Amino acid sequence: MSDASILETFENAHPNRDYVIEHTFPEFTSVCPKTGQPDFGTIVITYVPDRKCVELKSLKFYLNGFRNTGIFYEAVTNQLLEDLVAATAPRRMTVVTKWGPRGGLSSVVTASYEQPVA
Repeated sequence: MSDASILETFENAHPNRDYVIEHTFPEFTSVCPKTGQPDFGTIVITYVPDRKCVELKSLKFYLNGFRNTGIFYEAVTNQLLEDLVAATAPRRMTVVTKWGPRGGLSSVVTASYEQPVA
C-alpha cells in the first residue's frame, strides 16, 4: 500500500472562492489480490479545495506507490479518497477509477466526500 504521509500540500491562494481542480493519472497500476495479475486504470481526482491543495509531484509518487499492491478496485478508490481528504481537507472531492478490460469486463468505481456544514 502506498504511504499517505508522502502527500504534500500547499496553501490555496483563493480560499474564498469555490473552484474545481481535476487531476487525471492515466498510468495507474496495482495488482489483483486474487490472481496476482496487473490491473491498469485511470484515476480522476476532482475537488474543490478549502485551505490546501495537493502538490502534484508528491501525488504522483503516492499513486505510483500502489504499483505492487494487491488491492481490489473498490478498496483502491476509497483509500485514495480517504488519504487525499485527510491530507487536504477539501470542501468536496470525488475520486473516479476507470479500469481497463480484463476478460471482456471493465469497471468504473466512484467515491465522493463533502465537507460537513459547520
